[in-house]
Amino acid sequence: MKEIKNNSLRINDVDREVTLYGWVQKKRDLGGVCFIDLRDRSGIVQLVARNGECYSISSSLKSESVLKVVGVVKERESKNPNLDTGDIEVELSSIEVLNSSLDLPFEITDDTTALEDTRLKYRYLDLRRPNLQNKLKIRHQITMAVRNFLDQEGFLEIETPVLCKSTPEGARDYLVPSRVNKGKFYALPQSPQIFKQLLMVGGMEKYFQIAKCFRDEDLRSDRQPEFTQIDLEMSFVTQDDVMTLTERLLAYVFEKVKGISIPLPLRRMKYDDAIRLYGSDKPDLRFDMKIQDISSVFSNTQFTVFRDVIDSGGIINCLVVKNQASEYSRKKLDQLTEFVKTYKASGLAYLKILDEVSGSIAKVITEGELDHLKNTLHLEKNDLVLIVADKYSVVKTSLGALRCKLAKDLGLIPAGKYELLWITEFPSFEFSEEENRFVACHHPFTAPLDSDVDKLLTDKAHCYSKAYDIVINGYEAGGGSIRIHQEEVQEKMFQALELSPSDIENKFGFFVEALKYGTPPHGGLALGLDRLAMLLTETENIRDVIAFPKTTSASDLMSECPNVVDSKQLHELGIALDL
Repeated sequence: MKEIKNNSLRINDVDREVTLYGWVQKKRDLGGVCFIDLRDRSGIVQLVARNGECYSISSSLKSESVLKVVGVVKERESKNPNLDTGDIEVELSSIEVLNSSLDLPFEITDDTTALEDTRLKYRYLDLRRPNLQNKLKIRHQITMAVRNFLDQEGFLEIETPVLCKSTPEGARDYLVPSRVNKGKFYALPQSPQIFKQLLMVGGMEKYFQIAKCFRDEDLRSDRQPEFTQIDLEMSFVTQDDVMTLTERLLAYVFEKVKGISIPLPLRRMKYDDAIRLYGSDKPDLRFDMKIQDISSVFSNTQFTVFRDVIDSGGIINCLVVKNQASEYSRKKLDQLTEFVKTYKASGLAYLKILDEVSGSIAKVITEGELDHLKNTLHLEKNDLVLIVADKYSVVKTSLGALRCKLAKDLGLIPAGKYELLWITEFPSFEFSEEENRFVACHHPFTAPLDSDVDKLLTDKAHCYSKAYDIVINGYEAGGGSIRIHQEEVQEKMFQALELSPSDIENKFGFFVEALKYGTPPHGGLALGLDRLAMLLTETENIRDVIAFPKTTSASDLMSECPNVVDSKQLHELGIALDL
């Protein structure tokens, strides 16, 4: 028997007998006749129970009871244009209550006012809301589109291990103790990185996987401790090959899922330019407002604060907020100052270009500096200039964050707009203050630019890589690189990371051994499926596109994990707790 979904019924089904299943969204008992909104995953249809047993059962129903009903489709007298099924109703001939429900902790509607913690505790109820169900449907559509596209491109979907060796270079691993090998641990994979490269060594040439990954790191609204990535790797390719295929994959997904045409090729921007202009390696290009360097305007300034910054090798940069000077009170500007201080900026100077120029530095800059500033920035009446003077990294990071805050506050981001771009030529290394050494910016298998191979050991601060990130609307949606396939270059990279021979052997010995057996040139990329689904469903909370997510404290309120385990289990594993 063909399954009939509630939302499939239309006016041309009138006089058809149907059997339906679903949940009671709500009922309206008018005495002698009862109307029920029956909901399944597809949508809602109105049921009508008149005098008799059907009415008797219906009048006692509670919300979220599960029903099986049989009835005949009729044309509605009072039609509902807000429902897909609003032209019809089903007049019941039988009704069976398959299960009843307790009183609900919150109403199952898209406009529920329940706190998120309450909804996460009862996630199985929250999942009944059409809004969440639609988001998970879109996630499914993304996954299917990816699989279909990559299959047509000759990729093989291959699973890689979940119980792996710990290689603590980057985020913390989640560790799994071994009962059979007491005192030893597996690690849950942060990515299938090593295994997918070994698949290339193994001659598979084109691999992909919808891969579960795990990172024990502090969480944000767009991160989870366990996440899913669209992982792919290709042999005998250049950076352009990987990027071009990824562009076509994303364009295919956008067209299939959203009906949006993405113009190709995507624009490309070098990492250094992204930081210089937008203060971020994931710039949101849906709105203008670049960071502008005004250090030269104040090269001879006598203003002590700016003079000290320039003399110490720092920079002076600004944002110009067009036509907003009169809208920003001292209180609002003080709030912006406190905001940039959270990014380690020492303060925020400002100028308002009105009939008379005013602002925190209006009395300490010369007329010549002001004229130079107006000409450099093409200032107009009612423009607001926001200035940070500090060391390079602080200036760029704080103004980059402020740029995004202003865009949200001022409504500069058009709804439904998507801007995609590539960020390329990332640094190979970044200096870790915590470890007092250079660490890999991406991972230790990323190939340096051909021109920078010699810098691996001699000039780490200026060594750049064949790495690339795909950015969508200010979010890093994925990243990848061309990998090191030559043993001698990989050895240089390990030396640059100050790994001893024993460290290399213990962490990567089997991988280094594999490079000796004819490794092809290869590269790949991983797209964050959760984040891509978040972007395509236009939500800012990644938990909305994950069926059973964790909170920002990495806990599951529904199943109450993580939790304590029985002492017998710990004993079997040879583990004692030191709390």
